Amino acid sequence: MQQSDWFESWFGSPYYTILYQNRDVLEAREFVENLLNYLQPLPGSRMVDIACGEGRFAVQLAEHGYDVTGIDLSHLSIEKAKAHETTNLQFFVQDMRFPFYINYFDYAFNFFTSFGYFAHDRDHLLAAKSFAKGLKKDGILVIDYLNSDQVLTNLVPEETIQRGSYTFQVQRRVERKHIFKDIRFTDADNKPRHYVESVAAFSLTDFIRMFKTAGLSLVATFGDYALNPYQPLDSKRMIMIFKK
Repeated sequence: MQQSDWFESWFGSPYYTILYQNRDVLEAREFVENLLNYLQPLPGSRMVDIACGEGRFAVQLAEHGYDVTGIDLSHLSIEKAKAHETTNLQFFVQDMRFPFYINYFDYAFNFFTSFGYFAHDRDHLLAAKSFAKGLKKDGILVIDYLNSDQVLTNLVPEETIQRGSYTFQVQRRVERKHIFKDIRFTDADNKPRHYVESVAAFSLTDFIRMFKTAGLSLVATFGDYALNPYQPLDSKRMIMIFKK
């Protein structure tokens, strides 16, 4: 399997959902509400959820009456997301590296470390430029990323995670400025399986530099889903607000 396409096979697999089923849904919902309170979007604002998965947050944004589009590379995820479509919510299969609508959205969101997947920085820059192209002038981009300083300091090299009948053996390592996660388990047919996650260990400086090249300026940074201040060594998240 090529490293560059790990996200296609892993996110498209049913095991991804099984491993991460315990993600805090309530905390995530509250995060979106906190963001909207902070951003105060005008009624009818056009929004895009980039790498929307099965559309959970796009649905939540649309519940507020905004005009919401969700895009994701996974055909399987978009198929499921389409069940939620309404007059102000639609979903499309789309690679984030390539522009979708141009100068169209007031707000773009990229939740839960849905960036940094590519093996080469040129692809990250393509994605950054694509995010910027989709926004109108003065449009806002929100990126919710892991705080690499905190993750690297507290990296757990190995752990075993039990999910129902599945036992996931997870190993983490740092290589070529990427945080790798090897996930091994045996499926229902007793067949061994192995997936790899790889996320670039971008710092805040890396993001500022990359998105400046794309024409976006950093206007605010938060360190968690309650929107507390960002502390480089301690914050769990690195939530960045950029403006075009």
